Amino acid sequence: MTKQPRLADVAKAAGVSTATASMALNDTGGRRIGSETRERVRAAAAELGYRPNTVARGLRTRKTQMLGFVGDDVATTPFAGQMIRGAHDAAREAGYLLLMVDTTGDPAETGEAIAALQERQIDGILLATMYHQVLEVPEIIGSTPCVLLDARTADGSVSSVVPDERGGTLGALVELSAAGHRRIGHVTTTEQVEARHIRLATWREHVAAYGIEPDGLLAEGTAAMSTGGYEAAMRLLRGPDRPTAIFCFNDRMAVGVYRAAAELGLSIPDDLSVVSYDDQELIAPELVPGLTSTALPHYEMGRWAAEELLRRLDDPEAAPVQHLMPCPVSRRDSVTGPNLATPR
Repeated sequence: MTKQPRLADVAKAAGVSTATASMALNDTGGRRIGSETRERVRAAAAELGYRPNTVARGLRTRKTQMLGFVGDDVATTPFAGQMIRGAHDAAREAGYLLLMVDTTGDPAETGEAIAALQERQIDGILLATMYHQVLEVPEIIGSTPCVLLDARTADGSVSSVVPDERGGTLGALVELSAAGHRRIGHVTTTEQVEARHIRLATWREHVAAYGIEPDGLLAEGTAAMSTGGYEAAMRLLRGPDRPTAIFCFNDRMAVGVYRAAAELGLSIPDDLSVVSYDDQELIAPELVPGLTSTALPHYEMGRWAAEELLRRLDDPEAAPVQHLMPCPVSRRDSVTGPNLATPR
């Protein structure tokens, strides 16, 4: 087997001392190391195929260049890949390795995952959840730098990033009201998650602003899936005073709304306009007509969280930051003006 080149081999090839080679490769030494010397050392390292011993460097600097990513059932969601990719890209660009552990959300399992990462001397932890949630940071985190992803603490004591649920909901609702809709129904889930509460409250405010009582336009499904959307939509659309448009909690529930409308002989968007949330690439653009939906910026949130964690590693005394990530609306063909034959 070919022997791996050592730092001493790089120093010899570049004609410098081992200490100088180390400073050149680690961007230390200041003005004592000239730019020509640094380039010569780096060229020698590249030619020899030298790779630094990260374990040894970690012992010296007390940094392993590794970040932990603990997901609360995140890997089961269809958009988790983008969230993980965003964090991975930011970590890689900064020279860090991202170690991921996914849990079922059980506190004991989450604690074990965090402990396992701490045993590997990770420099910081990203704690991610499946939906926008308010949570308490596990005590086992201790002094390990931590940033919350798609979650936040009630007191803002830990840096976090969550989607701007209110702004994203208003964006979807404005698509309907700008088209002339006033009787806007809402199909939502009974699952008690923060996203549900914010979207529901924002919808209530928007509809009430037109002098319309929201309660008669609200229907809940037992699950945030197509079956739940179908059940809820059937209750809303069978009545004589049905809404002219529906805002759905997510794209999966919107699939059920499309199915209910078809069974009742209602055309989308001519008889019923529909908007939704999530903008899942395997659902929203594939429905016929394409579904107008607010996008959850998972990649951007993952990237921001990792970048914030890296900032905190550089400045441990920095004040925590709570960031709302904008949620843009993806417009498609599921919205038009209300059918005048339907009550507005």
